[in-house]
Amino acid sequence: MTAKEWTYLIFGMVLLLGLIFDLGLFSKKSSVISIKKALIQTLFWIGLSVLFFVFIWFEDGHNDAINYMSAYLMEWSLSIDNVFVFILIFNFFKIHEDHLGRTLLIGILAAIILRIIFITVGVALVEQFHWILYIFGALIVYTGIKLLITKEENNFNPENNLAYKLMSKYLRVTNKEHGGRFIIWHKGKAYFTILAVVVAILALTDIIFALDSIPAVFAITQSPLLIYTSNILAVLGLRSLFFLLKGAAQKFNYLQYGIAIVLIFIGLKMLIEIFHIDMPVYVSLIVIVACLSGSVFLSLYRNKNKKAAEKAQ
Repeated sequence: MTAKEWTYLIFGMVLLLGLIFDLGLFSKKSSVISIKKALIQTLFWIGLSVLFFVFIWFEDGHNDAINYMSAYLMEWSLSIDNVFVFILIFNFFKIHEDHLGRTLLIGILAAIILRIIFITVGVALVEQFHWILYIFGALIVYTGIKLLITKEENNFNPENNLAYKLMSKYLRVTNKEHGGRFIIWHKGKAYFTILAVVVAILALTDIIFALDSIPAVFAITQSPLLIYTSNILAVLGLRSLFFLLKGAAQKFNYLQYGIAIVLIFIGLKMLIEIFHIDMPVYVSLIVIVACLSGSVFLSLYRNKNKKAAEKAQ
């Protein structure tokens, strides 16, 4: 068995173990996930990702390991943007707390399947047309600049989502949850509940985010193995991250700017390869960690000062 086959096998085992623990032991159907449980689950998924990083380091070398961790952190940071939009979606449709976990799970699993298809197409395109990476780079820089000067999540309206429009127009849809079911039967006809609509919106919203995040990962590595694994592990941690950040969406005001700077850097890194300029693999990791941690600490610091000023008044 080759080193790559071993890595795929170990990843499959890690993934299976993670799903068994997360879904079988940490979660129960129609149960409310507390902040404490969400924190444990988030640390669990991060821990699995770090363990897989260590495995890659010893099995495939430090370059692949650093590229994997850089890609994972990139996806994980962009996933935080996903989470804030997911919070808006659930609040908009007034989904009951008991049904959040299961609805998120199905939406995320659907998103993973769609991402695998998207990545496969992307890998095939890059192999055939290497110049497409420079188009990716330009799009990433544009996205970063746009994120730096605007706040798209504040203007997000689930009613304008393509999935919502198509399901409302062409399918029978109810505006109720019906005890957590996704499909109900009424007078011999099938109706999709609002939970089914939310699942479709979650999956499509994640794909829209993937249009930015997956090309960014191509700037870090073109290895299908590293792209698949970093994406899947980052997205699987979305559910616990959702419950962890659900009450703190307004506490990280500067995170968007950190992500924007990372995207601009990654896009420029991809574009300068036209001039045969290659950066060491660890530079991306350092920039990603510095920007994300810096924006989080700055957000917390400014919030602390703001609260102190309000108390002083």
